Amino acid sequence: MSSMRSQLFPWILLSAVLLLTGCERPPMQSVQNGYRGTGMVQVHNPRTLEEIAPNNVAPTPLPPAPTDGPRANQVYKNVQVLGGLSQAQFARLMVSFTSWVAPAQGCLYCHNPANFAEDSKYTKVVARRMIQMTQHVNSDWTNHVAKVGVTCYTCHRGNNIPEQVWFKKDDTPMGADFIGDRAGQNEPATSVGLSSLPNDPFTPFLLGAQSIRVAGTTALPNDNRHSTKQAEWTYGLMTHMAGSLGVNCTFCHNSRSFSSWQESPPQRATAWYGIRMARDLNTQYMEPLQATFPEHRLGPTGDVAKVYCATCHQGVNKPLYGAPMLDAFPELRANTPSLDVKVSKR
Repeated sequence: MSSMRSQLFPWILLSAVLLLTGCERPPMQSVQNGYRGTGMVQVHNPRTLEEIAPNNVAPTPLPPAPTDGPRANQVYKNVQVLGGLSQAQFARLMVSFTSWVAPAQGCLYCHNPANFAEDSKYTKVVARRMIQMTQHVNSDWTNHVAKVGVTCYTCHRGNNIPEQVWFKKDDTPMGADFIGDRAGQNEPATSVGLSSLPNDPFTPFLLGAQSIRVAGTTALPNDNRHSTKQAEWTYGLMTHMAGSLGVNCTFCHNSRSFSSWQESPPQRATAWYGIRMARDLNTQYMEPLQATFPEHRLGPTGDVAKVYCATCHQGVNKPLYGAPMLDAFPELRANTPSLDVKVSKR
């Protein structure tokens, strides 16, 4: 009998190892953010936190520039947005833009070396509009970004194109015609945690303005249409938000009543504004630029890249761990009226 047990033990051990291969390696870190026994806790993987930390370090800003002297629009031509800055402030900001967005290409990523003033490169037209968008966020969406604000680096992190953007999905029916539009279901995508949820929950909520709700709030009025598909879109968006911020559901919701605003943590209101901010940026800034971008910069359905939670957050609940970006670059707050820039078409 003992011999049989000794022969079975390696197989039992191997079976246990195989069963545990799908689990995350301990130790995990948990932080309680509510009463014990209510499931109000955040669970973090220290190895994941270590991996994403280097990408969430804010760059050291250049020393402040003097505010006196001639204005930028008196020295340079075709300065449509930042012309009220001093020449020194303007130069400091341009150098910063280069390091944030195009460290390899430098100034020539946006400018024609033969004539810096002209708008022949689409990147310059886009960059001008993105500066306005950044000022808009820092001035008009403080309910989400608070006083820390954002800069180009918040999204770009030294890349020409932010690593985290989204495009509309191709809604061509898969398979036989009678199957119809599956809304991207059963097509695993990282955007929804490789689940069977619709892999484009962004178009209805971050481009459109559909209600983000699983169940209706009243009994059967005509406008109370909350179908299974709409609930799945909601779950898909929530999955994206949780992954983008590196949190779980109870960061914004109370485990005892997910729908109750009165019992929710304050982060839920911040997220509510963030959803509407992303929608505003996509509809007012990104979509109007579609005709400006060359074809190779567009998505599979011909649409422009758009923002969502991951664009700024990139795995942490506060982008760049809450680094106060506006302290070093107050010029990126729209404290003076900006010119209405016309978008060129190519």
